[in-house]
Amino acid sequence: MSVLHADLLTSEVEGALPVRVVRQGEAIEGVWGAWARANDFAGKAGQVLLLPCSDDGVSGALFGAGERFDPMSARALAARLPEGVWRFEGIGTTEEARAALAFALGAYRFDRYKPRAARPPRLAVGAGIDAAATLRIAAACALAREMVDTPAADLGPLQIETIAREIAEASGASIAVTAGDALLEDNYPAVHAVGRAAAAHRAPRVIEIGWKLDRADLPLVALVGKGVVFDSGGLDIKAAAGMRNMKKDMGGSAHALALGRLVMQADLPVRLVVLVAAVENAISGDAFRPGDILASRKGLTIEIGNTDAEGRLILADILTRAGEHAPDLTLDFATLTGAARIALGPELPPLYSADETLVADLVEASRAVADPLWPMPLWPGYGAALDSEIADIRNDSAAWAQAGSITAALFLQRFAPGTGAWAHMDIFAWNPRAQPGRPEGGEAQGLRACFEMLSRRFSPAG
Repeated sequence: MSVLHADLLTSEVEGALPVRVVRQGEAIEGVWGAWARANDFAGKAGQVLLLPCSDDGVSGALFGAGERFDPMSARALAARLPEGVWRFEGIGTTEEARAALAFALGAYRFDRYKPRAARPPRLAVGAGIDAAATLRIAAACALAREMVDTPAADLGPLQIETIAREIAEASGASIAVTAGDALLEDNYPAVHAVGRAAAAHRAPRVIEIGWKLDRADLPLVALVGKGVVFDSGGLDIKAAAGMRNMKKDMGGSAHALALGRLVMQADLPVRLVVLVAAVENAISGDAFRPGDILASRKGLTIEIGNTDAEGRLILADILTRAGEHAPDLTLDFATLTGAARIALGPELPPLYSADETLVADLVEASRAVADPLWPMPLWPGYGAALDSEIADIRNDSAAWAQAGSITAALFLQRFAPGTGAWAHMDIFAWNPRAQPGRPEGGEAQGLRACFEMLSRRFSPAG
């Protein structure tokens, strides 16, 4: 997988062209004021105006801040500035640090199949900004986005395993993989059932990374991700429109792996377990069926009402496995329900947790880094919608409950670790429309918020 250029952010400010941040209505003196008026530049949010120089090049740029500068608006600049080295002018250090991250996030382009000729512009940052740490965060988001953007033909369960191995080896972490029929021997029956219909070279697997597990003095964090590399819906096959973007159904695994890499690179004082179930929900004569009763690692039996509610099945097994480590904190990521989009749309991921302190910490962190999460209720009254007459639980909630994202979270809660706090993010992992600095395609959601929360909670001074 590609990464952002290591020199995208640099501390070499000398010679960098200025990007002057201009508030709406702010007076621009001299020749550039006349140039701005001639080009209808008024400091409106997102406006960019290049400033010419005598050799037919550019001498700088004006960037509209609107009435109040939002540093995240700088995501647009990486796509709108010409190649070269640039620096911000007219903002404080705190704003500059946030704008530098936004710039790096905006530099992402998925160009695996259609390479771009020009390199993106680079940004010089002030001495008070940790360019390396900023680039690590942006690179983690780029990794998650590129995994989501890659078509399923080129990103199957084996490729996710390869990425996980690269991440583990880079940080000296351990990695264990259980694949194919060995899943039954190692007691991952639900993962096996969902993935067994795929071709042999795309066999299902459970991937587990362990880091600092010998440090019993450190708290243990578990990161869990849904890795359905393509979701046909199984025998309850999706309509064409619903299947079109199902290459992104492994977005939870991409987030868990990218966040895990970030935690290890930052050397946070924690023990870490990253668990991913990578499967293809395919259709064949061996596909699991509506009406089947599946076993699970926890010992609960699951009645299958709909084979298109498969993500919660694989998460049931790996959440149970996470619980066997007795974690102090568990975070899971999954592109789980269309109901989440109906409730909150594509840009606002629901956050579920019974731990009010964890919810407050995640929401505060999400606001601090402009990576939104929205708390949703684990309303126990809807739990009865998961009751089955012939099994311990059903994977499709009864129609009367209606709240599909909530009932999916309640299903996962039955399998979540019994130690520590647990939170579930029902992410979309996709930009359905192109915006400045946000091309249509894969998106990292909640990743930066979770890293910020973990950094605050487990910092050496914390």
